[in-house]
Amino acid sequence: MTDKQTTDTETTDKETTDKENPTDTENTNFLYPFIDAEETDAVALLTDLAESARGKAAESARLQRASLDEYATQIEAAGQQMAQRFLRGGRLYTFGNGGSSTDAATLASLFSRPALGRPLAAWSLAADTSVVTALGNDVGFELIFSRQIIAHSKSVDIAVALSTSGNSDDLMTAIVEAKRRGLLTIGFAGHDGGRMAVDESFDYCFTVRSQSIHRIQESHAVVGYRLWSVVQEHMARRSSQPRAAASGTGATR
Repeated sequence: MTDKQTTDTETTDKETTDKENPTDTENTNFLYPFIDAEETDAVALLTDLAESARGKAAESARLQRASLDEYATQIEAAGQQMAQRFLRGGRLYTFGNGGSSTDAATLASLFSRPALGRPLAAWSLAADTSVVTALGNDVGFELIFSRQIIAHSKSVDIAVALSTSGNSDDLMTAIVEAKRRGLLTIGFAGHDGGRMAVDESFDYCFTVRSQSIHRIQESHAVVGYRLWSVVQEHMARRSSQPRAAASGTGATR
């Protein structure tokens, strides 16, 4: 074995070891700074834990308020357009990867099975594992959502993609397809928004400006709830207009 081959092998082994056994060079201090301090005092440890939880809660609340304030106008406009599409028989399709897949399923459930308000047609495209795994195996992972958009959607429908990075290939492929077919396209992104923030295939993109995946997903949930609230408000208003008009006509006569 040559010196170069030996060096390459050692480098590869080191990279593998680093991945399998992460060291403190990955630095988790920003999450739990008291862990590396190796505290043995139970009272001090509990105090640090409580302070850490309060700090995370405060940052989450601040970020949620900031996101709602920044996108108030866009959320109102998007919700109004969604309501119009639902009233015309439109359906909502949500999708994401990993934790964002769970968030997409939660958002779809909020629309389809709300505790209050009007149930609306909504599906998470990651919910059927047999479909997702079949598409991933047969045609490629980047097409698992776009193929479902092709199979099920109509131009009156709505597509919502959720990603903390804003750079997922399978989401971008699906949104481009959805836009081509006339769907209303909405993105939930994080960090600087990535590709989702600049791609013209999105009619709306709500970017939560944080480096923390946890805080991004918490704010995504709040923005999603506000979007649902706007849809419900507009649909209730539209539904009451014919009755009000009829009532007014009757009173005049």
